[in-house]
Amino acid sequence: QGSVDCPNLEFEYGDADGHSAELAELYSYTEEPELSHNRRCFEEDFHSQVPDRRWLELDRARQKAYVMHLLDGLEVVNRDRRLRVARAILYLAQGVFGDCDNEGDVLHWSRHNSFLLYQLGTFSAFLELLNMEIENSQSCSSAVRKPAVSLADSTELRVLLSVMYLLVENIRVEQETDPPEWKTCRETFRTELSFPVHTEEPFALLLFTMVTKFCSGNAPHFPIKKVLLLLWKVLLFTLGGFEALQAMKVRRREELGLPPLPEDSIQVVRGMRAASPPTYAIELVEQQQQPPQQQQQKRGHRSRRPLMKQDSLDIYNERDPFKSDEGGVDEEDSDDVDSGMEGELDLLERDAILPALPAQRPPIDRVSFPKGLPWAPKVRQKDIEHFLEASRNKFIGFTLGQDTETLIGLPRPIHESVKTLKQHKYVSISDVQIKNEEELEKCPMSLGEEEVQETPCEVLYRAMLYNLPQNMIALLKILLAAAPTSKAKTDSINILADVLPEEMPITVLQSMKLGIDVNRHKEIIVKSISALLLLLLKHFKLNHIYQFEYASQHLVFANCIPLILKFFNQNILSYITAKNSISVLDYPHCTVCDLPELTAESLEAGDNNQFCWRNLFSCINLLRILNKLTKWKHSRTMMLVVFKSAPILKRALKVKQAMMQLYVLKLLKIQTKYLGRQWRKSNMKTMSAIYQKVRHRMNDDWAYGNDIDARPWDFQAEECTLRDSIEAFNSRRYDKARDSEFAPVDNCLQSVLGQRLELPEDFHYSYELWLEREVFSQPIRWEELLHCQ
Repeated sequence: QGSVDCPNLEFEYGDADGHSAELAELYSYTEEPELSHNRRCFEEDFHSQVPDRRWLELDRARQKAYVMHLLDGLEVVNRDRRLRVARAILYLAQGVFGDCDNEGDVLHWSRHNSFLLYQLGTFSAFLELLNMEIENSQSCSSAVRKPAVSLADSTELRVLLSVMYLLVENIRVEQETDPPEWKTCRETFRTELSFPVHTEEPFALLLFTMVTKFCSGNAPHFPIKKVLLLLWKVLLFTLGGFEALQAMKVRRREELGLPPLPEDSIQVVRGMRAASPPTYAIELVEQQQQPPQQQQQKRGHRSRRPLMKQDSLDIYNERDPFKSDEGGVDEEDSDDVDSGMEGELDLLERDAILPALPAQRPPIDRVSFPKGLPWAPKVRQKDIEHFLEASRNKFIGFTLGQDTETLIGLPRPIHESVKTLKQHKYVSISDVQIKNEEELEKCPMSLGEEEVQETPCEVLYRAMLYNLPQNMIALLKILLAAAPTSKAKTDSINILADVLPEEMPITVLQSMKLGIDVNRHKEIIVKSISALLLLLLKHFKLNHIYQFEYASQHLVFANCIPLILKFFNQNILSYITAKNSISVLDYPHCTVCDLPELTAESLEAGDNNQFCWRNLFSCINLLRILNKLTKWKHSRTMMLVVFKSAPILKRALKVKQAMMQLYVLKLLKIQTKYLGRQWRKSNMKTMSAIYQKVRHRMNDDWAYGNDIDARPWDFQAEECTLRDSIEAFNSRRYDKARDSEFAPVDNCLQSVLGQRLELPEDFHYSYELWLEREVFSQPIRWEELLHCQ
């Protein structure tokens, strides 16, 4: 689809999709036969225990008694019997759909049973079984030896993870009708997952371990989609979603005595309207190449044709930022500039993109300008210092360092400017944390021990600290394998183990169904990784800026920036409107409705949604991660420039969704000063959109490139300085062994010699030999004492 055909997308961003959609994405379509298998396992056991009754008819006491009977069945040694009982429990968590008439009933009983199962200790029992399965070396070794791993290799793990996911997701989601008992239960469960009692580590760490084990190739049978979905939902449940994060931020600012936030960013973004995307040169060129008769029919007259030439400069708008501005316009199509990323676009991809762009221009929408700009401007302390330094150099001839109060000798307009800057000064929580960290580094003795609040985020970071680099690399490896732009390579990991059936499809219809299932599977993996990475970065940043910087730096070192740009180097509009789902096969619809006969036509048609929620959600998350990694980092901004991200990002503006456009425009804004005058001249529509939608920094010279930051920079030094600060923070706060250098030293000869030392039993046999070798035969160099520092 061309940009001109893309309507405004009615998309509401949130922590996750609707409840039933999130449950449906847990299962792949190839797992559908297992739903009836779970039901059989439950009904065989249930009717032997409670004859002639249905689950829905039992009172609470009888339901509890039966669940306790099932939990006892998990203790048996026989693996197959244990699996049958686990399947029966999974059927309960799935909402006993055999007794229900519609989807609403299935979801109601799924929630009801999840709370009941949790209250009786099901989660703890399944956690023990999960640990056993992870350590099961027999399954691992047989999966490693197999040429092709399929669904059958992960049956036990999939059942266990499905039960745990349903418990977490059903208990996590709040509803107004929840009884007080459920609310208490929710808080208990959150605490149990955040602050482990029996084990040393939070539950999320176990899932991270599964991810790294899967990526290392030691456990190729792990159902990675289910692991990632569960990990994301556990983090969302324990750390809190975006609304909770905003509330925590407001509270933290109050505690630090900082002024309140100028606005609620979530509400501002929700109130934004999408801008019309920039006109694309390819459309203009196609219009010029039409026969004159068609042009006259479509435009009425040809008098506007000479204007096309002016507008068609857009096709040459991507220039090498390192060439001088005086040269002519670069003879290079904007879409070919992506060679910095991937080489030229494949011919197949090019054919898919170009013919889809229609020749006809739509009627131009009337532009309605908002009253005022959406964001209050912000000014950093550093900006005021830079402004005063430049003013003093100009008018007085010397500077006063970081002094922002003394204005003697400066003209009146400068006084007014400083006053305005100070009115909009914004001190972030990160600024306060960095300042505190510098003071703790300078005066470790006098300031004493730092009081660290024991939050779920702090507990998680402390547990993840030493394996965090491997965790980030593993997540990015899986993201790379799931990205639609990545080519199948022999060395890439197999992420399809929990979607491929044992017997490969024979008919065309089966192949189409599996193809949709595989694409859907990859989309869900991208969605869960993008969401959990963003959640981690945002929570780490609020908890402590250097925790965020540690995670960010390892993402950058693991090539996260080019990976996200590679992801966007596709027809992003096709990705967002992809129809890789078969709604009649989605849970819970498939459990209560008779399935119609699937045909190739019905599979091709897909659903009639305007866009795919999960794909738009993934795109926004990845753009937000890219913004988090590059904000205020000149070295990383230069990576965006070097990888020629401008044409890739500009194509993403075709999607008419305000939030996605905002994050694309932010990324374009930070690199505008490096792109050269010609680029800015050719992209005035984009520049206007940046001005209207992105927050202003009062003396940020983003549009002109005269700023000090646009000059050559020692980028490596910037990253090294940051790395030193992170290491100093981690060693001070988490390496307790390093604190011994500040412990008082015993200088009394009597007490030192009087200490009893544990000596080995045979020491007295070799004592004389040791004395001869270590003491008598070593000459004492007294003069060295004089030179000792």
